[in-house]
Amino acid sequence: MQPTVPSAAEAAASAAPVADGRIADPALRALRDCVRAADTDRIRLRLRGGGTKDFYGEPAVGEVLDLRALSGIVSYEPTELVITARCGTPLAEVEAALAERRQCLPFEPPHFGPGATVGGMVAAGLSGPRRASAGAVRDYMLGAVLMNAQGELLQFGGQVMKNVAGYDVSRLLAGSLGILGPIVEVSLKVLPVPPAEATVLLPANLRDAIELMNRWGGQPLPISATAWHAGDLGVRFSGARAAVDAAVRRFVEQHGAERVDPAQAASVWSGIREHTDPFFDGEAPLWRLSVPSTAAPFEFPGRQLIEWGGALRWFRTDADAARVREAAATVGGSATLFRARDKGPGVFSPLSAPVLELHRRIKRELDPRGIFNPGRLVAGL
Repeated sequence: MQPTVPSAAEAAASAAPVADGRIADPALRALRDCVRAADTDRIRLRLRGGGTKDFYGEPAVGEVLDLRALSGIVSYEPTELVITARCGTPLAEVEAALAERRQCLPFEPPHFGPGATVGGMVAAGLSGPRRASAGAVRDYMLGAVLMNAQGELLQFGGQVMKNVAGYDVSRLLAGSLGILGPIVEVSLKVLPVPPAEATVLLPANLRDAIELMNRWGGQPLPISATAWHAGDLGVRFSGARAAVDAAVRRFVEQHGAERVDPAQAASVWSGIREHTDPFFDGEAPLWRLSVPSTAAPFEFPGRQLIEWGGALRWFRTDADAARVREAAATVGGSATLFRARDKGPGVFSPLSAPVLELHRRIKRELDPRGIFNPGRLVAGL
């Protein structure tokens, strides 16, 4: 039996209204007044935090609504592994607070610059090298407070993991690129920093690398990240010291791997996460293909880097956009034009009609006049 899909109205109705006392906060009151005025006058708003991800998504339009005034860690319970922060809070501030208690955001969100904020992290929905083993941003969303186009604060979820039926609207915000409204506040599950970590490097051609990564994915190995580029396959292990040391010995003995200096390894993974690695330099369009990890190599001109056990494939290529998208779709994946001077071909793969209609229904419920980040995610929304 197919599950019944809730209406957008039902999903929005599942939110708990936030007490009016919260609006006494000057920053929230200013945001509410601005949003209400824009909705009344049908002024399009471009929601913006630190601006480090302005390049991502379709071109932004409208008057800039700076959300950085909504800053600060609202609560942090290390013993409960939960942190709640406002949207304008610098991501570096959150990570520093977690690091003091040997905890972290497991999905390794990219910053793409020093001004990255919590709201931008959620709105972009991007994850780093640890995504394949730890999960994505949305998997750690416990709850969120959203402001709709009427200036009302709606609370979705809470601060604990629950396995109950309901409408998990908070997770819809991850990757929404702000089209549903300002993500005023978010509660996230965090995890302890792994007690040990090590990286090894081994030579492998492209086909062998894909086969090896998939084979290892089915084995009890503490792999937290993989990356292949130009004949070298990097593997990072994270977890208990004994497990990490045993994995390193096995790879050295069985695959001729070389253990990488910890400082160098940290630089490599940071370079991949933040796109400061030389691979990401260049003028050719940067494509991000999300595909089944077992998919055969794609034959595009240019350079490629593979992450997530074969499931994430980056290309710096001048290949025709239709060709790239068709190749990804053929294997059941999708292709995103991540960085490019010309976004004419469209940034994201087209949505199916049913999925597009769901997007429209939720957008109409929360932002009926379409003032929030119009067109940033999907044309017409």
